[in-house]
This record gives sequence, C-alpha cells and structure tokens, in this order.
Amino acid sequence: MRKYCFTTIITVALLCTAQAFAATVDTALTYSAAMKKNIKAVVVLPDKYSKQSMYPVVYLLHGYSGNYADWITKVPAIKNLSDQYNLIIVCPDGNFGSWYYDSPVDSAWRYETYVSKELVNYIDEHYATQKDRKGRAITGLSMGGHGAFYLAFRHQDVFGAAGSMSGGVDIRPFPLNWDLSKRLGSYKDHPENWEKNTDINLVYLLTPGSLAITFDCGTEDFFYGVNKALHEKLLERNIPHDFTTRPGGHTWEYWANSIPYQILFFNNYFHPAVKNKQ
Repeated sequence: MRKYCFTTIITVALLCTAQAFAATVDTALTYSAAMKKNIKAVVVLPDKYSKQSMYPVVYLLHGYSGNYADWITKVPAIKNLSDQYNLIIVCPDGNFGSWYYDSPVDSAWRYETYVSKELVNYIDEHYATQKDRKGRAITGLSMGGHGAFYLAFRHQDVFGAAGSMSGGVDIRPFPLNWDLSKRLGSYKDHPENWEKNTDINLVYLLTPGSLAITFDCGTEDFFYGVNKALHEKLLERNIPHDFTTRPGGHTWEYWANSIPYQILFFNNYFHPAVKNKQ
C-alpha cells in the first residue's frame, strides 16, 4: 500500500537556529529574449557560497500585484533559510499579474518561457548551481503558488520538486478576478484557455513519484476550497504529495510561517540520504 503524507498542523514552530546568518542578496538583471526586455530577480546566496561547489536552487514566486522584491522585503528570514540549508533562493519578477503564463491572447506576456527556460539558464550560467532537475525546486504564494505548480507540472524535465502556498490552483471559480481574463481571454469567449491552463486540470501530466509535491493553505483562505479539491484529485490519481492545512488567511503572516516548512521539504528532496537518517 502506498503511503501518503497529508498533515493538519494546528500549532507550528519556526525551524530556525540561533546562529548568526550572513547570506548575500544580489539583484540580477536578466534579459528575456521572448519578451525583449530586462527583468530583475533577487538571488540569495548562502554564507558558505563558493564557486567551487554546486548548490540546489529554490525558485520562489510572488503573488498578484507583487514583484521580485516582495519575499526578501516582507520575509527577510528567507536569508536564514538559505544559510541553514546551504541553497540558493531566486525570486523572479512575474509582473503585476502574469500568472506565469505564456498568454494565448497576448504574445507580449511570456512568463512561462521566461521562468522555466530563460531565467533558469541565466542562473545556471552565472552561479554555481546543480544544473539538473534534481537540484531545482519551485514554489510561491497565491498567484505564485499557481505559477509554481503550473510550471513544474508542465516542465518536469526542469524542476524536480514543487510547492504552493495559498495557491490559486484552480482559477475557474474566479473568472472576473486578478487580470486573469487579460491573460487568457474571458471565460465566456475562451473557456478552452481556462480549462487547459488551470493547475487542477494538469494533474494528468503527473505519474506517481515523477515530481515531489508539497502544498498548504489556511483554513480561512478564499483559496482553501480549491486546494482541498486538488488534494482530493491527487489522491484519486495515486500521486504522492504533502498537503498541510492550518489556521490562517491570505496574509504575509501565514506565508512567513509556511516558507520554512516548504524549504525543509525541498531540502529533504535535495538530500534524500539526510532525510532517511532522521
């Protein structure tokens, strides 16, 4: 019998040490040939970073109306996590409301190509990274949670692990919200775009064990229902995953609490021998 891990956590403790941290924060100016423009990304390097080593990378996506600086500004403790787990964290700019799509109705928006190809290539060329899917994970909050699953499900050759925090993992119940109709066309006129580009309908791309998956959502969040539905669909398809719920809404307080657990999950994926010894 396959064992699944889906936990409900009511009280949590941050997984931090008392050690003083000194991670380096870079702002990289990358170029997207697909969109013919420069795009910024925050790159957090661990204190022990050396060009002679190879580091796993976690791509951390922001939400709707956010930008590349959101995570480092509002949750500066991600620097501690970079040091604690000796990994690189990259926070790209997904524009005001890209939803990380290559838009089928507006060719100027090609953020799927940017994040999954152009940015990954840039990071691998300019930093000492583990240059394969076993050394890459992607996660994000809200729009970024949708984006992380969307990109990882569609590009399993690029990412080996994926997470989502309070993600919009099914966009169809929200046809009038968050510029989605600008990226996909209206649901009334282009229902096929919505059906083909919502995370919950991409589960068919997964096979058991093909992608390490973790996601969570607060019980007071307006996305709680769609996250629970995704969990149930993954169960139906026999796809192993971690699904965590805890009290909380769609807030930075919730995401600051969530990110240490996501990074711990990815660290266990990057270093399975360490996980097995625990």
